[in-house]
Amino acid sequence: MRGNLSVILKRELASYFATPVAYVFIVIFLLMAGAFTFYLGNFYEREIADLQPFFQFHPWLYLFLVPAIGMRLWAEERKYGTIELLLTLPITAGEAVLAKFLAAWLFVGLALVLTFPIWLTVNLLGNPDNGVVLTGYLGSWLMAGGFLAISACLSAVTRNQVVAFILSVVVCFGFLLSGLPMILDAFRGWLPQAVVDAIANLSFLSHFNSISRGVIDARDLVYFLLVIGFWLVANRIVIEIKKAQ
Repeated sequence: MRGNLSVILKRELASYFATPVAYVFIVIFLLMAGAFTFYLGNFYEREIADLQPFFQFHPWLYLFLVPAIGMRLWAEERKYGTIELLLTLPITAGEAVLAKFLAAWLFVGLALVLTFPIWLTVNLLGNPDNGVVLTGYLGSWLMAGGFLAISACLSAVTRNQVVAFILSVVVCFGFLLSGLPMILDAFRGWLPQAVVDAIANLSFLSHFNSISRGVIDARDLVYFLLVIGFWLVANRIVIEIKKAQ
């Protein structure tokens, strides 16, 4: 399994850099992350040596940029008929799903690592708690993994990448807003409080904000890992169904 996984993973990673897609994504991500941090986040005006203005916009950056990466994972394979060729190789659907996800997740991780000049800047201007900064990066990468797992699964549902992108944005948006009062108020009064609390606990924002403040709670880590695991399993089920058709 490891051999098959590594072969597909390398193939997928190489495919990103074989076209301008990777470079365009990285440039847009870096430019938007910098603009949001220094202009909307008032990085200098705050005069506080931390990266909260940087991390607070990551959920909204990922909301559109990660589905743009995830929409092609399976929709493109189905559109050009290469999914049949892929699944005729001596690999399982689970291996293919995991390899494609890991390749995309590592690619997003590379884009995140390339924001290190912002980390260098805050260290030059003050004495930040670098432990909190590293925790923020970990939380950001885990959240990106959650968005990506959702996008990959929905990409397998359709041959149209635009449809996959729209579906992914809508579902990811729901996960972002599920913990906000305006959403929860719509459920209070006709659903048990336990269900309302469960909906609130699905929020990406609340779990990510906790981690980005330097608070490593096992519940937040388990939450993101469960989200990723759930959508990867769903992705495999969709691929098995499409394969049988």
